[in-house]
Amino acid sequence: MSDTQNYLVAAIHPWNRRAYEKCRSTWPGNWRLITSPDDLTAQAVKALEPRYIFFPHWSWRVPDAILDIAECVCFHMTDLPYGRGGSPLQNLIIAGHTETVVSALRMESGLDTGPIYMKRPMSLDGRAQDIYERAADIAFGMIGDIVREQPAPVPQSGEVTVFERRTPAESELPAGASIQQFYNHVRMLDADGYPRAFVDYGDLRMEFSDARQTSAGEITARVSVCRPAATTAPGKVGGKTR
Repeated sequence: MSDTQNYLVAAIHPWNRRAYEKCRSTWPGNWRLITSPDDLTAQAVKALEPRYIFFPHWSWRVPDAILDIAECVCFHMTDLPYGRGGSPLQNLIIAGHTETVVSALRMESGLDTGPIYMKRPMSLDGRAQDIYERAADIAFGMIGDIVREQPAPVPQSGEVTVFERRTPAESELPAGASIQQFYNHVRMLDADGYPRAFVDYGDLRMEFSDARQTSAGEITARVSVCRPAATTAPGKVGGKTR
């Protein structure tokens, strides 16, 4: 029997849009992609009547009016309830984690408090860009599983740990960082659209990217030099997969 239900994906980052285009033809049903919060309105959702709305790496709080209309699913790269809150990727790396899971959960008015559909393991190796693209592939694989299996979400269990969302000012390299801490700080911020790790030197700002570990235990990185005023535009340092 063919699935003629409607589904909606809300995604802003190009790696999520690429994953959507790659997976779309393998899913049953009718699909629509939204790439702007301005297009995600209660009126539009009511007109579409989606079975699910999926939010991979969405950066805005979804209004309760939409949560009440449709079953909304978001993706968070921690083993919930550990790591609720902002900037999970950066907070995981700072805490010394090398592995995590991507949790698919039903969205509620509370941040990352909803019941869990499923979890999938994920490595935290590489640059933030690599990790976000890896998370997108995992999340879109989970979307296919949820559509086909329609699992009932299970309430979260265990000790709750909350992460604080990082600010662009916290991209500054910490004083006295070890070589490993330097490497982790640079790579955890190295993604398209995110403020890079930096240090200020007089009137100049040095921003770091493409950090690599050599066989001798040294770190090489690309350095861009600019004026601080050019890097103080509002930005996000976060890793929420919603």
